[in-house]
Amino acid sequence: MNNQVNPSAINNSLNCSGCGALLHFNPGTHNLLCDYCGVSNAIESAPDSRDILPYDYEEFVAGIDNNKQSADLKVVNCKNCGSQTILDQFVTSDKCPFCTAPLVLDLESGQQYVPPHYIFPFAVTQQQGVDFFKKWLKSLWWAPNDLAKKVSDVSSALKGVYLPHWTYDTYTVTDYSGERGDYYYTTETYTETVDGKTQTKTRQVRHTDWSYASGRVECDFRDLMVPASKSLPEKTLDKLGPWNFNMLVKFDERYMSGFRSETYQLDPEQGFNKAVEQTAGAINSAIRDDIGGDEQRIDSTDTQYLDKAIKYLMLPVWVSAYNYNNKIYQFTVNASTGEVIGQRPVSAIKIILAVLFVIALIIIGVIFYQNAHPV
Repeated sequence: MNNQVNPSAINNSLNCSGCGALLHFNPGTHNLLCDYCGVSNAIESAPDSRDILPYDYEEFVAGIDNNKQSADLKVVNCKNCGSQTILDQFVTSDKCPFCTAPLVLDLESGQQYVPPHYIFPFAVTQQQGVDFFKKWLKSLWWAPNDLAKKVSDVSSALKGVYLPHWTYDTYTVTDYSGERGDYYYTTETYTETVDGKTQTKTRQVRHTDWSYASGRVECDFRDLMVPASKSLPEKTLDKLGPWNFNMLVKFDERYMSGFRSETYQLDPEQGFNKAVEQTAGAINSAIRDDIGGDEQRIDSTDTQYLDKAIKYLMLPVWVSAYNYNNKIYQFTVNASTGEVIGQRPVSAIKIILAVLFVIALIIIGVIFYQNAHPV
């Protein structure tokens, strides 16, 4: 499957027909926009651009070197946080979008990279991202009172970045052995003392009858998502979802015009190992259902992962970092939903006051109880 757009056609379509300036993708549309004269050009897509189909995993991995393309891009390593950012040919200096450290452009342009299969175009504009961030700041209950004032202008620091992700499909066949536990009950006689008198009573006691079990279960998994970036904390990447895959389109470099993108730092084989971890719960649940009974023990499993398929995606976020009391806090805005995931300072004064308030409530409660129940 070939979903790439002719590079020369892309380069020509990035030039404004009105003034010749470089066109940038306009979030929330499928258009390129000129910042100088306002000309808007539609990104013409192939008729099948909305057909989002997976690629054979084995073929993709085996052909990675052959799939690499040369482009007028610079893959730059941030020496501070380790991120790998792709810059276009017109950029000569920049700051890292993840930690705001200066990027050192010491690599040659025209490097090779693996084109993604699909891209999720930016839907949230930069100003909307700033608005979402400010609203999030105001909602932080434990944050210092002056935080919103001190972080009043982040619009210039907010950078649009496409983050690489893998999604995997697979069909699993698992042979297992274990034990099935079935409950049965017996009547037990016992004695207890009630009001100084010994009484004989009976009760039902539950037991478990364990028996050997073995079998085979099959499971079908679709779109197991694994972030291929290491530039953001794993918790942040997990919380950014869910993503609406209906908004994906076949990869077209024109959607990246005016934005940064990351190369994958987790290769497809490492990503698949992460995806395998996501299947464990569902497979174990299927095994327990197959064993039946009231309780189950799983002693051994042997799983085959068949019909493996992969999609290489670029998903949009606005990222930046802000400085509060000489400490850097990173935040990310999902450029599809506006969800903000970020680090924030905590007000020690607010926590102390909250603790004192709880202590006061406990003391008041104790006094009220003592007054209501005098000894």
